[in-house]
This record gives sequence, structure tokens and C-alpha cells, in this order.
Amino acid sequence: MTRTVQNEKIKRIVLTGLFSALIFIFTAYIHVPTGAGYTHAGDGFIYLAACMLPTPYAVAAGMIGGALADGLTGFPVWIPATIVIKAVTALFFTNKSNKILTLRNLLGILPSLIVCIVGYSIYEGTVMAGGFNKGAIIAAFGQAPFYTIQVAASAVLFIATAAAFDKSGLKKRI
Repeated sequence: MTRTVQNEKIKRIVLTGLFSALIFIFTAYIHVPTGAGYTHAGDGFIYLAACMLPTPYAVAAGMIGGALADGLTGFPVWIPATIVIKAVTALFFTNKSNKILTLRNLLGILPSLIVCIVGYSIYEGTVMAGGFNKGAIIAAFGQAPFYTIQVAASAVLFIATAAAFDKSGLKKRI
């Protein structure tokens, strides 16, 4: 492996760790408690990671940051759902452009919302209910407004930060 390739790999691992930490902090410590958990803006950093890192690294950052937040805030039962949902969320964004704010990345927020609502609601209505329970799943969808607020807060964080990064040319330098 050449020194350049090795340096690039180290840089990606460091950025993955940085994004994992930001996701964790903005999920675990900057949140509002809600009925079944809490609403946060940490997903905004998953969106950013997915726009700045190759897909496997962005997926890892989302999984690590989200799972740590669940585990260290007293909600470890949600870790399996979070790992899957945050990994899928990262797939809706691309790092293939020189800019972060692209039409594709803005549109990626919509399927992220759907995966968040459907994923956590089905998990709550099955795993948390001790097995498939239609009533529990329907009741779990009652959290949809909180998930919508969470994705909206994440979108605001993502758009504001991405605009600043694009204006500064940060992505081109990374």
C-alpha cells in the first residue's frame, strides 16, 4: 500500500470517528424527551457524513454514533433498530459531487423520514411488544409527529452546515 493510499485511509477513519462523535453528541446530549424516547438533530450529521465520506465510512459513522447514543442514554433496547435505520439512512445521500447541497442530497431527507418512522414504529410494535402485535404497531405510529420533528431538525442542521461547508470549500480540501 502506498503512503498516499494509507494516508487517505487514515484520514477517512479519523473523519468517521469525528462524525460518529458528532452524531453521538447531537443525539445523546442535545435532544428533547418525547413519549417513547427523545427527539434530536443527530441525523443531520449522518446526512453530512454520507455527503463527505465514502458510503461504508458514512454507514459506520451513523451506526456507531446512533448506537452509542442509545446505549449510553439508557435506551439500549433500541440499539438493533438504530443500527439498521441509521445505516439505511446514510444510503440516501451521495458524496460523488464537489458540493454537499445537491438536489439528490436534499431529496434524500424524504426517504430518511420514511425509514425513521416506519423502521422505529415497526420495531416498537414488534420487538418492544414481545412479538408481532397489530395494535402495538398502530400505536407506535403515534410517534410519527416526533420522528417528523426529529428529521426536520436534522434537515435544518444539515442544510445550514452544508451551506457553510460548501461556501468555505471544505469538501474540496478533505
